[in-house]
Amino acid sequence: MSNSMWGGRFADAPSAIMEEINASIDFDQKLFRQDIYGSLAHAAMLAAAGIIGQDDAARIREGLEQIRGEIEAGTFTFSRDLEDIHMNVESRLAAIIGAAAGRLHTARSRNDQVATDLKLWVRDAIDALAGEITALQAALAEKALAHAATVMPGFTHLQTAQPVTFGHHLLAYVEMLERDRGRFLDARRRLNESPLGAAALAGTSFPIDRDATAKAMGFDRPTANSLDSVSDRDFALEALAAASLCALHLSRFAEEIVIWSSAQFGFIRLSDRFSTGSSIMPQKRNPDAAELVRAKTGRITGALNALMMVMKGLPLAYQKDMQEDKEQTFMALETLSLCLTAMRGMVGDMEPDAAAMKKAAGAGYATATDLADWLVRTLGMPFREAHGVTGRIVAKAAAAGVDLEALPLAEMQAVEPRITEDVFAVLGVERSVESRTSYGGTAPANVRREAEAWLARLKERG
Repeated sequence: MSNSMWGGRFADAPSAIMEEINASIDFDQKLFRQDIYGSLAHAAMLAAAGIIGQDDAARIREGLEQIRGEIEAGTFTFSRDLEDIHMNVESRLAAIIGAAAGRLHTARSRNDQVATDLKLWVRDAIDALAGEITALQAALAEKALAHAATVMPGFTHLQTAQPVTFGHHLLAYVEMLERDRGRFLDARRRLNESPLGAAALAGTSFPIDRDATAKAMGFDRPTANSLDSVSDRDFALEALAAASLCALHLSRFAEEIVIWSSAQFGFIRLSDRFSTGSSIMPQKRNPDAAELVRAKTGRITGALNALMMVMKGLPLAYQKDMQEDKEQTFMALETLSLCLTAMRGMVGDMEPDAAAMKKAAGAGYATATDLADWLVRTLGMPFREAHGVTGRIVAKAAAAGVDLEALPLAEMQAVEPRITEDVFAVLGVERSVESRTSYGGTAPANVRREAEAWLARLKERG
């Protein structure tokens, strides 16, 4: 029995193993909206160009709309025998409208069709992700504004470094996410060219209007080279690269949430909505949502690496290897969407323990740099000398088992006689953060201003 999809060239049907490895309908059915959208644009162009009749175009349009309704309603039966979403839709269209369905594939190939469908799907995913990133940024900025003056320790090497504010820390992630959003939008601009009409690889002899189909689908223009049109998957790789960086940022934040919510830190408390318990230890409150966000980063970066390996050795133009582009792309971008939504919920629900944060901020001699800066400003001491003096004073405080602000003035003067009582004005953690007024610094006034500016900007985005 010959294969109806491949015409008369093949006398025998494919083996069961060939069908198993070749079929993509199990996952590419996700493209049904994009496939129908592209087919509607193609049919309308064919009719406008006089390549098919208006009556056939009208029947094709009605049949495609019926199929979309059936799939959305869950009444459509997908067949693995028909391999992919394109042939499943075309077969059903033939069952609905008869021979006119065969005219739809005029002047196109599954090669340009699938490139178009996937571009449309990635574009839709980027638009959704950009909105989800904005929503998470808004949640972070709102929490930052509420805690612009809530002091916490800033860390380097996960060791106490200098006091910052909780709001300032959260705004760091707003900045990261803005870069992520920018990368997605850059990728969107580059992908927004229509491959439809490139046909199999060489274009077509039919007098098609590629500008019309590009415009109908919201593309800026048609792609300029038919070989590149069907073999390009840069758009998916760029989206996955942007997703990988975004996931990396979410993972870093998730790690901090895990640390902060531990009994040893006690900086924040997650709500019951984003925590789980233990089957054996009744006291446990596990930050599983954060841990899963952290773990799912591997899926997303793995998808990028997997598609890069698929594409790295392929000659032009289309190869069947490229069927492996979809599962990874679908999974990664949908996973990132889930992680962004989960993180937004955690940020909205988390409650910081201001007292615990302040206590930790004062530990580890976090105001040592403030003392060194005071020596420079007040005594005119070169910073390197001030650094050494401060180190010796910190050593005295450590030996006495007290914080810097509790070390007697006489002990400081034993190291540097010119130190006066005025030094104590810079040694408290609140005074430390208030002094960091440089642009981008952690002073509460800065944080409030930045949080309010971000909230205004994000509101304008809608």
